[in-house]
Amino acid sequence: MAASSEPLPTTVHDAERRSEGAGLELDATAVIARDLIRFDTTNHGEGRANGEREAAEYVEAELRALGLEPRLFEPEPRRTSVVARVPGRNPDKPALVLHGHLDVVPADPRNWSVDPFAGEVRDGMLWGRGAVDMKDMDAMMLAALGDILRAGDLPERELVVAFFADEEAGGGRGASWLVDHHPELFAGATEAISEVGGYSIAVGGTRAYLLQTGEKSLIWVRLHARGVAAHGSRLIRDNAVTKLAEAIARIGRTEWPIRLTDTTRELLGAIAGVLGVDPEQVSPDELAVATGSASGFITATLRTTSNPTLLQAGYKHNVIPDHAEALVDIRTLPGEEDAVLAQIRELIGDEIEIEIVHRDVGLEAPTSGALVDAVTAALHAHDPGAPVFPYLLSGGTDNKSLSRLGIAGYGFAPLRLPAGLDFPAMFHGVDERVPLDALVFGRQVLRDLLLAY
Repeated sequence: MAASSEPLPTTVHDAERRSEGAGLELDATAVIARDLIRFDTTNHGEGRANGEREAAEYVEAELRALGLEPRLFEPEPRRTSVVARVPGRNPDKPALVLHGHLDVVPADPRNWSVDPFAGEVRDGMLWGRGAVDMKDMDAMMLAALGDILRAGDLPERELVVAFFADEEAGGGRGASWLVDHHPELFAGATEAISEVGGYSIAVGGTRAYLLQTGEKSLIWVRLHARGVAAHGSRLIRDNAVTKLAEAIARIGRTEWPIRLTDTTRELLGAIAGVLGVDPEQVSPDELAVATGSASGFITATLRTTSNPTLLQAGYKHNVIPDHAEALVDIRTLPGEEDAVLAQIRELIGDEIEIEIVHRDVGLEAPTSGALVDAVTAALHAHDPGAPVFPYLLSGGTDNKSLSRLGIAGYGFAPLRLPAGLDFPAMFHGVDERVPLDALVFGRQVLRDLLLAY
């Protein structure tokens, strides 16, 4: 597609945007994010998900309206991803992958103050499951691309724009499957931008931004305990539930030591610089806590974490079951996976079986270079002088899958947030919401980055 002064076609959603958007004074970014929230794309895990096909078709229509030729991919029926190529002004530069995911984790409406799939606007915010993780970024991507292409311009370099299925279950029916079966889609790309970075934090009264330059490793395990089935009134010492409970208590109470990576060491040094303290004289945890609500993510990046997340056993009050199982979510620092697994095996003992359900790599991308400089410049154009800190994500993204193709992944979904908003708590939390003006900010910053880099 070449740049043109001719107006691009509108989508079938534009009429609704003009009528509803005018009354609500919504930016197009918020309208797209609202529309996407209204697709219930809940990923229940183990291959079960809702609505990914409908959300993908919506995105496909948006991309076609911009003159692009998106393709839909389904490893299984209705587990749908969308990928499109956007030509750049400079064909000599490597391509950039700009990606998001369309699925969300479950939301129990009984715990929410709004319908989690209504896309409600209230108190200057857009509420709903996916407002933060990550239909806000999906909307920013589409809106920023619309700004560029409808103006008859092109991004500086070629883009691979992808909206993946199944990220919330490890990407086996989304990014990981596409990397394994259609690596040609990402040919020529060396870097990627996605979620969980770019948002603002407060450090000692200074607004700063976190650029995600790495991710912890991921190991999901299932523990199995076996014992003797019997009547609940009997004296049974070989009790599967008891053995499992003791094992998961040991795991959950383990205090893993602090170990700094290059990324976390640089982050703590930058925080100390803003605070005017010596990082050698202040503990890593104290420096992390100085980031306020962001410390919920940052403290977890200073060490391994091992959290039991599910217990399952038995079927009746007076029956001792012969089997019990538990799920444990383990996140290690990059390169420490095998050592941590060995320690987990010591903690649970010989009587507990361990099954690895899913395992994926840790990542650390360069914290300096042309992309980091371009991100900083784009942020400074809209928030002059704000510090930009690299950080290691405690969770994981589809950048893990892309790394198998040698693509360095970054998290940059730019949002300027109000002080006091506990943004990290919104990820997989209750009453997930994002400020409307932050969506406008993100659209503008992302547009400028794509035009310049």
